[in-house]
Amino acid sequence: MTNTGPTGPTSGVVVIGRNERPRLAAALAGIDAATARVVYVDSGSSDGSAELAESMAVAVLRLDPATPFSAARARNEGFAWLMVRYPGLVLVQFLDGDCVLDADWLATARAALAGNEQYGIVVGQLAERYPEQSIYNRLCALEWKGPAGELTQWGEIGGIMAVRPKVFTQLNGFNNSIIAGEDSEFGVRVGLAGFKIMRLAAAMATHDADMHRFSQWWQRSVRAGHAVGQRYAANGHTAARDGAKQRRSIGFWGLALPGVALLLAWPTSGLSLAGLALAYGYLFARIAWYKKKNGEGWNDSFLYSFFTVVGRWPNALGFLKYQISRRRGHFSIIEHK
Repeated sequence: MTNTGPTGPTSGVVVIGRNERPRLAAALAGIDAATARVVYVDSGSSDGSAELAESMAVAVLRLDPATPFSAARARNEGFAWLMVRYPGLVLVQFLDGDCVLDADWLATARAALAGNEQYGIVVGQLAERYPEQSIYNRLCALEWKGPAGELTQWGEIGGIMAVRPKVFTQLNGFNNSIIAGEDSEFGVRVGLAGFKIMRLAAAMATHDADMHRFSQWWQRSVRAGHAVGQRYAANGHTAARDGAKQRRSIGFWGLALPGVALLLAWPTSGLSLAGLALAYGYLFARIAWYKKKNGEGWNDSFLYSFFTVVGRWPNALGFLKYQISRRRGHFSIIEHK
């Protein structure tokens, strides 16, 4: 199915970024201007990202720094910019500046939305561009994998998505106050409104995590814990119970269990710490076996499991960071690049 109508392209793309210049050129070059309206939304970059986009003849929207930056805000303002100028769009694709769209994706997504009015969001297969460059990139590659079908686990949606504009408008888009997990929070509202979120088998985009240091992975995991806190606060008490399972897991494995083990370390002469190690060993084995059962090799299963277990600690820090920020009434973006 074509992405053009009698008056031009009927698909739009909102590309968001903050200091993504090394990857932004590929992201913008991967969008065919003949088949999509494009706007790049810049969140206070200091590396010349906005100027690069302008040099490529892409419309640039610079966010006002007087209002806190967030991916949700950038996507919302980019969407609004497109709809004012091109109200006839039937699809809007959100794309991060470190991703490159597959050449056939927009046509595939548009056909899927046209084929079923119940579809509010359509996503495809996201692949990591350089999984061999670091174990952290490899972890992202494992994270992106998922079977085709209807998504009901909102945390699996991701920010790279094609949305039906009337659904996005009806639900007032993303929640600007959510600095991490805004895609999942939006997905909950899409599902509760009676629309479906579909993951197709088709390739959607490649992603460049560009993570080469443990500190980057740690900060990204802190951000994930913060996201769980915000997701649960927003929709954990709805029928969707968004973030409830992750919240329990972080609370038990990242806070309660190690906390109790440390408190009892002296009176038990260290036996509580041995028990903690055994408990983490059990969790490691359970996750590794699950990944192996779902088609991963043992090496990848062990890698994923090890970092999932260790990740409960930065997840817990991020969850606590959210609770503190919530009480202060102020949230700041968490960057890992």
